[in-house]
Amino acid sequence: MSTVISVENLGKKYTISHQQREDNGSLRDAITNGISSFGKKLVKPFRSNANPATLSFASEDFWALKDVSFEVKQGERIGIIGRNGAGKSTLLKILSRITEPTTGRVRIKGRVASLLEVGTGFHPELTGRENIYLNGAILGMSRQEVSRKFDEIVAFAEVERFLDTPVKRYSSGMYVRLAFAVAAHLEPEILIVDEVLAVGDAAFQKKCLGQMEQAGSEGRTILFVSHNVSTVTKLCNRSIVLKNGEIVCDGSSSAALTTYTSSNLNNRYLVDGSFLFHDRTNTYSPELIVQSMTLRDRHNAITTSVPMGGDLVLEFMVENLSQYHDADLGIIIKNSANQWVTSLNTAMVKPLVGSDRSPRELVTLELSNLRLTPGIYDIDITVARQGFGRLDYVENAGYFEVLEADVYGTGYRVTSYFGMFYCLGTWRIANVSPQDCDR
Repeated sequence: MSTVISVENLGKKYTISHQQREDNGSLRDAITNGISSFGKKLVKPFRSNANPATLSFASEDFWALKDVSFEVKQGERIGIIGRNGAGKSTLLKILSRITEPTTGRVRIKGRVASLLEVGTGFHPELTGRENIYLNGAILGMSRQEVSRKFDEIVAFAEVERFLDTPVKRYSSGMYVRLAFAVAAHLEPEILIVDEVLAVGDAAFQKKCLGQMEQAGSEGRTILFVSHNVSTVTKLCNRSIVLKNGEIVCDGSSSAALTTYTSSNLNNRYLVDGSFLFHDRTNTYSPELIVQSMTLRDRHNAITTSVPMGGDLVLEFMVENLSQYHDADLGIIIKNSANQWVTSLNTAMVKPLVGSDRSPRELVTLELSNLRLTPGIYDIDITVARQGFGRLDYVENAGYFEVLEADVYGTGYRVTSYFGMFYCLGTWRIANVSPQDCDR
């Protein structure tokens, strides 16, 4: 197979400015500037109080991508994964020729169609019909070529009723349906798709993945970015993991998944299914209290994944915790963006008390009906004494993946786009009489 994308030593630098106030003026200058600022405020009340004379700007260079190199063969389906800020979107924008690299070069052979955000390539004032032809022209297709694909595009997007409506009146879901249909059906040699598909409903997302699989089987090349690692592993046989703008893994999707879930581990090792914390330093107390953590499913099997709504059991091997009778053990769960999702400690539900406690203990936490949306989640472990602070803290102690499941029994595909948690509820509808409306 021939090479269709060649990326060599790619780098992208941004300059970040930081506003700073200089306070080295005299008292007279401060009084004068204050009176002047007050007078200007009376004349222009909405003008900023900042005095340019007292402000300075410091800047720093931020490399969104650093020395990135890889090749893509014709017909490959490649997933690009990484945490927020890893450089995924910057890479796709360079490949789509939306932005220029600072260093390195990219060589692309073939026609590229990109779907990076809702409404990419659409003119809001034009109708859906007009935008289909506009996108075809952007891709270098003649009107006759677009016309041959027109009916397939409209049928796939399911926007027949709104075809002659300006797309600025489309919902985000309609935007994505039409944008993907255009990008996938106008026969680009290379299709670049970002996380935007999460906007669509379950049935449409399934159609999109099927269409991308078909495109790959026809010899077209696909680059697919998603935080849903399970979807990436299903669609792509090769994946690239980015971290802090650099490639940390380029290989099979299974190998990439392992790297992705372990790339932020601090002093932890997964041995026989357990996360071990022996080789680390505890800055809070002389001893290493937390020794290991093991995750199990409802059938007591060791695991690092759980379906939505499933149960997860966490086992902690601890030492010398019993000497602190007022100590609490807790966990913090964080998402792939390093946001604090939730936490739970023994003081909340069941304090660690007892007269027969030993120096080495196994503490078990059962998490029932885990209502997290699909994704990779990290676990921090904390040990603290009430009123005295921490005794031990293991940051990024372990991870687990929440897998998609039909939690509503309707086939609807819930993704992280809908939030960190999903809700269970019952909708009801009742007729309202005219008399009730007058109340």
